[in-house]
Amino acid sequence: MRLWSNDFAEGQPIPDKCSYRHENQRPHLAWDDIPTGTKSFALICNDPDAPVGDWIHWLVHGIPVGVCEIKPDAQVPGIQVQNDFGTQNWGGPAPPFGTHRYVFSLYALSIPALETVDKNSFKELCEKHKITVAKTMGTYTR
Repeated sequence: MRLWSNDFAEGQPIPDKCSYRHENQRPHLAWDDIPTGTKSFALICNDPDAPVGDWIHWLVHGIPVGVCEIKPDAQVPGIQVQNDFGTQNWGGPAPPFGTHRYVFSLYALSIPALETVDKNSFKELCEKHKITVAKTMGTYTR
């Protein structure tokens, strides 16, 4: 499986329009090469460089198997879970200083949706039910 964004290239800066302090517009994401047996997708975006440890920016699960793209200006095709900003939607890059990495991990899952999930159990449940995972990473500098 392959994951990419039309808003930033792998390892390159995420645009200001996607940052928390600007428009907080979620970035475009798309994927292909879906493995056989996939019943849904789940998405995690985290900042491993946050001073408090891994900061969760976005959690989405129950993305239908027929969906291969999340557009910035369309409804999110899945169930959003509360992130570390305390909201159930995209929370864009907001590093307190320096350049941080933002890792987008898309899981192909063997189940239609995660059950009884919150930000603390999200990744563990994705790992438990994953068929494969695809990643892309962007950066943001304050």
